[in-house]
Amino acid sequence: MSALPTRDDYRYFCPITTRWSDNDLYGHVNNVVYYSYFDSAANRYLIEEGGLDIQAGDIVGFVVNSGCEYHAPIAYPERIEAGVRVEKLGNSSVRYGIAIFREGREEAVAHGHFVHVFVERAANRSVPIPPRLREALAAIVVPSPA
Repeated sequence: MSALPTRDDYRYFCPITTRWSDNDLYGHVNNVVYYSYFDSAANRYLIEEGGLDIQAGDIVGFVVNSGCEYHAPIAYPERIEAGVRVEKLGNSSVRYGIAIFREGREEAVAHGHFVHVFVERAANRSVPIPPRLREALAAIVVPSPA
């Protein structure tokens, strides 16, 4: 088994508070909820750092692929953080690496990936990533290991 991702592997952190509705019958955050954390963290970064206008902008990001590995359970009420990095920056798409951390802890409780394709809202067709978004995404690229 490989080592768990740590905070040092990520460039941007988004605080998240678990919600009562996140828990499942087993008393921990349900696996599908992690994808909403991934979505929220990636989009928050795009809005805050890249100027993405999710309400009225001409360009939007569509999720086309995602995956997650789970290492330890979390539950409501907990404060957590999503660490975000860019693993691959293409012409019209980006692959994020995202991990979930307990507040103040170094090792991830879960980690995975999330792929956005940027699309012109009106035409519903992929387009090159706009310059401001590309610059923001390039700022959190983590070089691949040699």
